[in-house]
Amino acid sequence: MDIVLYYAPNACSLVPYITLTEANAAFDVRPLNFRKGQQMSADYLKLNPKHKVPLLVVDGRMLTENVAIQTFIARTFPQAKLMPADPWQELQAISILAWCASGIHPFLSRINSPPKVCDVPGADDSVRRLAKEMLFENYRIADDLLKGREYFFDHFTAADAHFFWCVRRGTQLDVDPAGFGNCAAHFERMQRRPSLQKALAFEKSVLEEFARAA
Repeated sequence: MDIVLYYAPNACSLVPYITLTEANAAFDVRPLNFRKGQQMSADYLKLNPKHKVPLLVVDGRMLTENVAIQTFIARTFPQAKLMPADPWQELQAISILAWCASGIHPFLSRINSPPKVCDVPGADDSVRRLAKEMLFENYRIADDLLKGREYFFDHFTAADAHFFWCVRRGTQLDVDPAGFGNCAAHFERMQRRPSLQKALAFEKSVLEEFARAA
């Protein structure tokens, strides 16, 4: 099986990098430099007209959206136990993936780039404030889910990888999770996993390569 991951530093394409690494999968990575607009190139738009990452190419077939990509990885590499074995718990894990993608990620995007959702002059601070309030509402929900637990389920799953990215992206945007003790502990715990360390080291190397090419 030939697996190629299209990836950009800091983006949520970090999530499949983590889970593919957890699965000991053989895969190639094609980094895109968003600062140079490579996601809008004609060649990439032929592959993914959504001009986003991640994009997973499996034996020449395209798969987009993290919920679908994580489900594919979990099904293809069952030995990695990236989803809970119990069918109901598996659905709960997919629910968390969808929540991260559609219930948390959009508020991070608003904090990062307010003009994309409101072009009224002087509205940036208000957009960021409201997005941060909604982000904290989601952190409170996650904090309750993680109470007394190391992970969302009885072992690491793809849901943990995606939520880690959400919290990490928040820290990059000066959103401190310290007020949510269980979320903060999960964030610290995740960083000790070898797959995370490998993913973050790869991200650093890509950013350094992009800087040299600038």
